Amino acid sequence: QVQLGESGGGLVQTGGSLRLSCAASGRTFGRNDMGWFRQAPGKEREFVAAIRWNGGRTNYADSVKGRFTISRDNAKNTVYLQMNSLKPEDTAVYYCGAGPITIAPFRFSPRYWGQGTQVTVSS
Repeated sequence: QVQLGESGGGLVQTGGSLRLSCAASGRTFGRNDMGWFRQAPGKEREFVAAIRWNGGRTNYADSVKGRFTISRDNAKNTVYLQMNSLKPEDTAVYYCGAGPITIAPFRFSPRYWGQGTQVTVSS
């Protein structure tokens, strides 16, 4: 059982930065693959980034490569998403998820979800 809670969202200008945090509770956190999705108004939820349970392998959506970095600190039961060079099209509710990652083909299927944190990027 894993419970997740996101924080760190807010309002920033184009080109700014934010760091999202996802705090987890539950003894199984360390063996769960983790990642982030986002959903903008009127659009489907889309994959953003994922990281293996041991922190050794990451995957990013093409739209955020070179700008976003996912990391985790299992000792603190926390996963992070560092977002730099933000654009208005990054505006969305960002959700943290925990679940298995498959490599070929890549797929991230969260079993547990946080409630989301709003990120708004103004022009």
